[in-house]
Amino acid sequence: MSVAICIFFIGIGATAIMDLWTLLRKALFGVAPANYGMVGRWLLHMTHGRFRHQAIAAAPVMRSEHVVGWAAHYMIGIAFAGLLIALCGDAWLQNPALLPALAVGIVTVAAPFLLMQPGMGAGIAASRTANPNSARLHSLITHAIFGLGLYVSGWVAKLLSLL
Repeated sequence: MSVAICIFFIGIGATAIMDLWTLLRKALFGVAPANYGMVGRWLLHMTHGRFRHQAIAAAPVMRSEHVVGWAAHYMIGIAFAGLLIALCGDAWLQNPALLPALAVGIVTVAAPFLLMQPGMGAGIAASRTANPNSARLHSLITHAIFGLGLYVSGWVAKLLSLL
């Protein structure tokens, strides 16, 4: 498998594992999953020059916001898989290691904390939400699961390339 195909596969796999976690988290703990339609709304408003909102849910609905949000979610996962390989090199693909994958997953929580949440009106690191510490903890755990997903998907990609 080429490196680009591996990155694509690993990014999709890790994001899917993260999404499965959010479904399990909802079933076990009643925690609602992220609404990627709101991410799509935020991104689509950017095409009209609006980058920050007081509350993205109050912003006008944008056509195809759910599709755009979900597509962005998976493209970001692919980009973060690319970051892992850029940092660790192609050698990581030959022998996926948990620690670098987990570290990249955890570090990626900076994107929602410092970019998405402030832009969507939730404040830096969810500071304007009803329960910031709970939101932060769930984000951190979810991104750690993404890191675990990078590791698992790396091994699956390696095993598939041997067939």
